[in-house]
Amino acid sequence: MKKIQGQIVDIENRKIYKGEVTIKDRKIASIIEKDHNSNHYILPGFIDAHIHIESSMLVPSEFAKIAVKHGTVATVSDPHEIANVLGVEGVEFMIENGKKTPFKFNFGAPSCVPATSFESAGAIIDSDAINKLLSNPDIKYLAEMMNYPGVLFDDEAVLKKIAWAKHHNKPIDGHAPGIIGADITKYIDSGISTDHECFTYDEALEKLHKGMKILIREGSAAKNFDALIDLLPDYFENMMFCSDDKHPDDLIISHINKLCARAVAMEMNVFNVLQVACLNPIKHYNLDVGGLKVGDFADFIVVEDLFDFKTVQTYISGELVFNEGKSLIETVTFDTPNNFNTTIKTIEEFALKSNAKKIRVIEVVDGELVTNEIIEDALIVDNNLVSNTEKDILKMTVVNRYKNEKPALAFIKNFGLKEGAIASSVGHDSHNIIAVGVSDEMICKAVNLLIENKGGICAVTSSEEKILPLPVAGIMSDKDAETVGENYAELDALAKKMGSTLNAPYMSLSFMALLVIPSLKLSDKGLFNGTRFEFVDLEVKELLKYE
Repeated sequence: MKKIQGQIVDIENRKIYKGEVTIKDRKIASIIEKDHNSNHYILPGFIDAHIHIESSMLVPSEFAKIAVKHGTVATVSDPHEIANVLGVEGVEFMIENGKKTPFKFNFGAPSCVPATSFESAGAIIDSDAINKLLSNPDIKYLAEMMNYPGVLFDDEAVLKKIAWAKHHNKPIDGHAPGIIGADITKYIDSGISTDHECFTYDEALEKLHKGMKILIREGSAAKNFDALIDLLPDYFENMMFCSDDKHPDDLIISHINKLCARAVAMEMNVFNVLQVACLNPIKHYNLDVGGLKVGDFADFIVVEDLFDFKTVQTYISGELVFNEGKSLIETVTFDTPNNFNTTIKTIEEFALKSNAKKIRVIEVVDGELVTNEIIEDALIVDNNLVSNTEKDILKMTVVNRYKNEKPALAFIKNFGLKEGAIASSVGHDSHNIIAVGVSDEMICKAVNLLIENKGGICAVTSSEEKILPLPVAGIMSDKDAETVGENYAELDALAKKMGSTLNAPYMSLSFMALLVIPSLKLSDKGLFNGTRFEFVDLEVKELLKYE
């Protein structure tokens, strides 16, 4: 038996008292009031209620080593990213790798593989495969239903997947950015119970009133904490915290603990905040995670105070996994499955012959996944549409990495590069190669560097090239978080040295092919309007009028 003393934080009964927790056989045998000299606080561990582990560019076992440092004991994890590359095999890789650690990964069945029919993915998970996945006790829920048009227009395949989740009595996660009114009512009535995509207060408020659970998301690219946090005091029973996508350099610094600290700094009730961070995910997803009650699994943390939530110790199922600055989760061995089947490209493949005067341009919104569609003047040199660095309108490409196809080309604003190119094989959701650059030559150079390494993120100039290889499915590293985080930070700094003004240029880049987020994106098949869910022309006909 183990006995841990501290200030017991009883969230449900809303009291704090000096006490002692006894652990026996992985569970809490007793919690008693007891006088002692410890000023530390004992509370349930933090839970990230929606995250794609793959976006940390770490395999689950390496993610766990860092997460426990911040008091995180569990995640609700959508393995959607690796599933789009490797299908069910990828989901099974995540589950088995996660099981090699004490950390409690709770994986879902990816509902949209491929995310849409307008892009090329590496695999398909149909309704029969969803049924098989949901029958697995390791699969806790149906992961985010990004194909909201499929729900709204009664797509048979989408409805079958939802029906299987109901059959297995497992929650259904949502993804409905900007969807309101009668559309969100129908979406919710289909059985979908959460949304992590709200980017305005009013949107989240309507969804809460209609019975949805709202997740406050604060990731490396999408940051909605400031927009939504004022809802917490009145709706804490129906809210959770999540990251969605967390890059390694950010994960090394903080996780859900930082969101708690920010909320408490705004003078929000600490019990309300901790219910959102620790207990609500357990109840909603029926997780085998303890909430600091007798009989629960001994999943709890010891923190210095209830302001910064600096973690002193983390326990998972009674095992001490983090102690005074050191993660005690050991490194494990794992395979590096991948799916990368395209060949080296030529500069000519990135040329775009045109005599257009106006073009559609993707406008990036820093810190958001949504983009705008704008109309700009074309810059043509030798009959080729080219990047215009003066106006920050740069050529971008999405290259199919699963087979040899002609690269798709478009233009994008707000990346700010003045030289070179950046590229990534982390390209939500199908994880084709995405690159942005100042010239066809630089774009080609960056794309080929990724092809040669079968995945990664990179930056190239006329005199320099740097890459972080991602050999696991082309989206995750086989190295530890510190190594990945350091290399990623160097690439981030290099992209900014090259002129990028974005807060997280590589994270933003990775979402520029995410067709299910409005308004304008680029898939390997062409320029796509995510509001109307249809392909659109790059060139704008002169006779059309635009305000």
